[in-house]
Amino acid sequence: SHLKEQNWLASVLQEQAGHKVILSGSVRGERKKWLDIANASAQQSVNSQLLNKANAEQRSEALQKWLCWEKMPEWIECFDISHSMGESTVASCVVFNRQGPLKSGYRRFNITGITPGDDAAAMRQALTRRYKRLQAEEIQLPDILLIDGGKPQLNAAKKVLDELAIDSIFLMSVAKGEGRKPGLETLHFIEGEPAQLSPDSLVLHLIQQIRDEAHRFAITGHRARRDKKRITSALESISGVGSKRRRDLLQYFGGIQAIRTASVEDLMKVPGISRALAKRIFAAMATG
Repeated sequence: SHLKEQNWLASVLQEQAGHKVILSGSVRGERKKWLDIANASAQQSVNSQLLNKANAEQRSEALQKWLCWEKMPEWIECFDISHSMGESTVASCVVFNRQGPLKSGYRRFNITGITPGDDAAAMRQALTRRYKRLQAEEIQLPDILLIDGGKPQLNAAKKVLDELAIDSIFLMSVAKGEGRKPGLETLHFIEGEPAQLSPDSLVLHLIQQIRDEAHRFAITGHRARRDKKRITSALESISGVGSKRRRDLLQYFGGIQAIRTASVEDLMKVPGISRALAKRIFAAMATG
């Protein structure tokens, strides 16, 4: 049975690699060292994942106790807004369950039609789109909605949920502390006084982790959208590249990023693109 599995795995790897693959567990010398390193790395990765899962469970249990809930929170969502001087505003939504981040549940919202820099309006748009859709598709709503910001941002979120007649989500926000130092954050709630947790609190660690992940995800989305916009603008500014040639280029390469990394010879493969025009496109993409 073990031999059959090994032969099957070798055939799959061979098909993907495009050349002959031989699996061997009894190796010596230099190859044995590499095999030992690979085994140690795999074991370390497994141990790390198990530790992260255990830590996530501990933090979720600590949050349950802190909230005095009978049931452990199963689903937490956090929203963050990213923009650069009002350009390409993006809202991010990250999802955490008891085991930690659930990346398949992450979402991004490209925000349009607002005054540049109006984070409250961006938040309202993202929350409305998110929870209207969950309601329409009858998907279970999160137990906790965490907002990056202070009481004004929290009240804006509450207004959206009220308009959608949603009262099952526990709302809280996390505001950065003095000097934006970790451990000095203030937590805000719809009812009750703001709270500050000790820097070694597992609950604070969980909230920081979720907020930081939302911020990272928002920044990543913003940069991707901003870069695409700038590259597209560079393409539009090239003499001799009209709407038809832009369409032909995008269709041939499958996207703006592929055009950016294409060589002059690659660009010349598109019908109607001469060497002189390919050189102009190449130069524009290098500086775009």
